[in-house]
Amino acid sequence: MEVKKVVMVLTGEMRRAEIQKNLQLKNDENFRLQYIIPALESGNITMKFPNNPNHPNQKYKLTTKGMELKSFLQKD
Repeated sequence: MEVKKVVMVLTGEMRRAEIQKNLQLKNDENFRLQYIIPALESGNITMKFPNNPNHPNQKYKLTTKGMELKSFLQKD
């Protein structure tokens, strides 16, 4: 369910804080553990700098799989 929420709010490239704000979540650690990591592991989102997760300009974007999921969810 959390992965679906991330997929639905993610447009283009977004910073973690932007995604978190759009989902109206305040706890950074919970957001990372419950939303970002599962979305990355499921292959629905990817990092702009995958070899440097703590890069100061790190952003996330939908993968092809994520775009297909978003399209499917928007039909319902």
